[in-house]
Amino acid sequence: MSNFDSIRPFYDAEANAAIREIVDDPMLEAMMNFTFPSDSKEHWKDLMLHTHSLRDFQINFIYPGVKKVLEKSSDGLSIGGFEQLEPNTAYLFISNHRDIILDTSLLNACLYENGLVLTTSAIGDNLIKKKFLHTLSRLNRNFAIKRGLQGRALLESSQLASAYIKKSLVHENRSVWTAQREGRTKDGNDATHRGVLKMLTLAEDGNDPFAYFEKIKVVPISISYEYDPTDILKMPELLAKSRDEKYIKSENEDFLNLLRGIMGTKKRIHIQVNGILDQEIAEISKTDLNLGEKLSQLAAVIDQKIWSGYKLWPSNYIAHDLLYGDEEYLSFYTPEEKNAFEKRLVEKVDTKNTLMVKNFLAMYANPVNNQRKSLESNSVN
Repeated sequence: MSNFDSIRPFYDAEANAAIREIVDDPMLEAMMNFTFPSDSKEHWKDLMLHTHSLRDFQINFIYPGVKKVLEKSSDGLSIGGFEQLEPNTAYLFISNHRDIILDTSLLNACLYENGLVLTTSAIGDNLIKKKFLHTLSRLNRNFAIKRGLQGRALLESSQLASAYIKKSLVHENRSVWTAQREGRTKDGNDATHRGVLKMLTLAEDGNDPFAYFEKIKVVPISISYEYDPTDILKMPELLAKSRDEKYIKSENEDFLNLLRGIMGTKKRIHIQVNGILDQEIAEISKTDLNLGEKLSQLAAVIDQKIWSGYKLWPSNYIAHDLLYGDEEYLSFYTPEEKNAFEKRLVEKVDTKNTLMVKNFLAMYANPVNNQRKSLESNSVN
C-alpha cells in the first residue's frame, strides 16, 4: 500500500475498474446525456468501458462536458498568458478560487488545448463524500485535502498532501493546481493564505524549507466570472460573518453549490496566466528573513499577480459604483449592462436588507479595489 492511497487519484491501471463501478450510476447518465445529447447510452457506455487511462477519461468525457457547460451557461471563455508556459513542463498553479469544479476544469481544458501538461488538482474531501463524486474526482485526477482536522491530525494530513504535491511536480513531471486559500473566496477579496504556502514546504528536506520554491515553477492564476453562478448561495455565510456569528453549513450545501456552479449563468469568463515567479522567489530566498516572513512576502507577490491579472467585467465596475454611490467607472459599462446587473440584484437579494445588498455588491466590487491596490503598488515599486 502506498502512503498516498488515502488521497491520491486512481492509477491508470485502476481506471477501467473504477469506470465500471459508476457506469450505471444515474448521476453519470445525467452527465453524459448533457454532454452528448444526440448520442445513445449504449454508445457512450461502450466508449467508457474501453477507457483505460485517466487522460483518455478526461479528454473523451470530462473535456467535452466542460465545453458543453461553456456553450449552455456562458458567453464564452477568453484566456491570456498561456504562451509563457512550456510543453512537457510541470507547474504549480496557485489560483484564486471561485467555483468548486469549474476553476480547475476550465484551466485543464485550456492546458489541453495549448498542448500543456494537465494538472492533478486539490479538492476538499468534504466535497466528495458521495461515493459517485469520490470515484469521479479520482478519475479526473483530483487528490483529496482532508478538512476539519486539528492538532497532530492536521499536521500529518498537511505533510501527506505536501509530499504528494512534491512527488507530482518533481518526480512525475505532473502539474498541480491548488487554491490560494482553503475553500472558495466568498466576498471577492482574493488573498493568499500563508498556511497554504507553509503546507507546500513541509516536504522539503534540509534547513531551508523556502528553498523548495526554487526547485519548482510557481504560476499565479486569475480566474474571473462576469456573473458568479453561486453568488446568492454565498450570502448566508457572508451575512453570518458580518454579524460575527459562526456559520454552519447545511447538509447538502456543498453539493448545491457544485451543481449551481456548473449550470448557473456566468456570462463571460477569463483565465489569466500571470507569469512564472522564478525571479521573485530567488530574490525573497536571498534575504535574511525567517520562514514566516518569506512566506508572507511570497503570499504578497502572488496576491499582486492575481489582482493585476484579474479580468474586470462590467459587473465589477457597476457593483463598485452602486456600492460607493458614485459614477467613478461609468465609462466601463453601458446603461443596458447596468440595467441587467440591477435586475439580477433585485431577483437574487432582498433589497430592503441593506446588509445583504452591501455584501452582494462587495463580492463584485472587491476585485476592482484589489486591482487598484496592485497598480498603485507597482507604480511605487
